[in-house]
Amino acid sequence: MKRAETVPKATILSVDDDENLQLVVGQYLEDDGYRVLKAVSGKDMQEKLPNCAADVVLLDLVLPDAEGFSLISHIRERSKASIIIVSGKSDTTEKIVGLEMGADDYITKPFEMRELSARIKAVLRRANVEVTNENNPQQNGPDKIRFAGWCLDRTQYQLFDEKNRSADLTTGEFKLLEALLLSPNRALSREFLFELTRTGNFDSYDRAIDIQIGRIRKKLKDDPQDPKFVKTVRGIGYMFTGQIET
Repeated sequence: MKRAETVPKATILSVDDDENLQLVVGQYLEDDGYRVLKAVSGKDMQEKLPNCAADVVLLDLVLPDAEGFSLISHIRERSKASIIIVSGKSDTTEKIVGLEMGADDYITKPFEMRELSARIKAVLRRANVEVTNENNPQQNGPDKIRFAGWCLDRTQYQLFDEKNRSADLTTGEFKLLEALLLSPNRALSREFLFELTRTGNFDSYDRAIDIQIGRIRKKLKDDPQDPKFVKTVRGIGYMFTGQIET
């Protein structure tokens, strides 16, 4: 009986001239369910990128024939793959430059395989969220969402009370409340909400989201013991249960 082939989680293109590292990374990620392709130079990457349908590119900054930063724009022009810079350079400036040039994340060598796997999962989640948002008609909803005397003004990134006073939401709090209001009575996972608000490198999302939800409830004067607006869905995340005015 022929064994059924397992569909890979995603395709990873690893660009690095360190053969030993390529071997370790490849074996670990393949064991974790990914399809892994390897490129050992900038030219090798450019030849493989158009046809490999990569979901994530692991990009070393120091290659025998190219400087890694120069390849970021090449990848962006030809692929929708997320880019994680994998570099021995730990300088903060290098990280900032890489992220500003279009990389999605930056991990410094040496690293643990578990951390690399976690960062890959994070960028894949975020990419999935962005695709979902592009295809979600709710994201093109009204400029102003009103509920219980409150008005979320999406053009000003502000939440106003009935006297037109701002609740002074942070950007992260605004995005969280906006997502909940655009999907009323639907449970949104902490993972999904975290990807909407994350601004730094990979981190534990559970506590960060819980803290921001607590702040939103406080500004809405929503009793956390018996919330009227933002309810906790155990084991999943949060849901907006207030009445939205149409």
